[in-house]
Amino acid sequence: MKKTIAFLALFLIATSAFAKGDIEIKEQGIFSVGGIVKSSEGTFNPEDQWEQTGAGQTTHVDHANVLYQIPSKVTGLPIVFLHGYGQSRMGWMTTPDGREGWSNFFLRRGHPIYLVDEPHRGEAGSTSIAGIISEKTLDQRWYTQFRIGRWVNGKSVVNTGSQFPNDNKSVDQFFRQMTPDTGMKSDMGGDFAYDIVAKAMAATIDEVFARTGKKSIMVTHSQGGRAGWLVPQYTKNVAAIVAVEPGGAPAPDSAEYKEIVGQEIPVIFYFGDYIDNGDPKIIATSMWKMMRESCYAFTKAYAAVGGDSAVIDLPKIGIFGNEHFMFQDYNSDVIAEHLNDWLIDRKLRK
Repeated sequence: MKKTIAFLALFLIATSAFAKGDIEIKEQGIFSVGGIVKSSEGTFNPEDQWEQTGAGQTTHVDHANVLYQIPSKVTGLPIVFLHGYGQSRMGWMTTPDGREGWSNFFLRRGHPIYLVDEPHRGEAGSTSIAGIISEKTLDQRWYTQFRIGRWVNGKSVVNTGSQFPNDNKSVDQFFRQMTPDTGMKSDMGGDFAYDIVAKAMAATIDEVFARTGKKSIMVTHSQGGRAGWLVPQYTKNVAAIVAVEPGGAPAPDSAEYKEIVGQEIPVIFYFGDYIDNGDPKIIATSMWKMMRESCYAFTKAYAAVGGDSAVIDLPKIGIFGNEHFMFQDYNSDVIAEHLNDWLIDRKLRK
């Protein structure tokens, strides 16, 4: 059975590659949204503009920066993508080995695409919070944390059956897509500004609604998932939540959970491989089990009150070899196709 599924996955990858042609885009652009204007007391003197205090001046900070593309033929709801820790929108746009990312996949299927750089990240680096950009050498930490494999004798060694593009050039590209947060002092994310990100995401989704008259499907990844749970508290325009290996799910007694229940927002979670069969000596193995269990608990509680939620444990549906960045793996289109079917089943295509 596994061989049949593996062959089918390879067939889908091959045929989708041949099927891809030009993308017709009606409109594309970039804008900033949300955030605050911070001001300082005093009076600004234009004849002494280089004085050091900033007295009487303002700074525009804590906004999101959004790149969007509208297909010529719109057949699906807008999708707003939010990246995870140490990442930017780039991760949704391409893969380390240069293939098209999920943004193009869903653009081809008629969805307007909105790719967010969250506050303090990427092209939205202006911050109200003083941060520290770390110069620490942490590549191997994240390689391990993301369940890609082990780093042995100076080389990346992926897990058995991995779908991660692990040639030297791709690994180099993977590490170079990481980018720092300008508003944190911790290199562990302990002082991450979740509420600031959530408000900027809500402002993005409201702006999309103002432009299109449509609610948005919100796709989050990793740490972005934790900020994503807060978003419905600031907007009524979330049509569905797709959480790719989020950093946990809201507890059933939380305000975040209650808001999702109140708005009846469909939720789907995706988790990859190397969790149940991960190396027990690696701390991340037990951590990802705990994160996934919180998503099962959310789904059970939500279903009990009539909510629509599912946890997709990829190995259990015959899709193997995926780590934390499943949307950049060789079989990323296979997973995207599963998500596309879920959207169609819930009539989230219009």
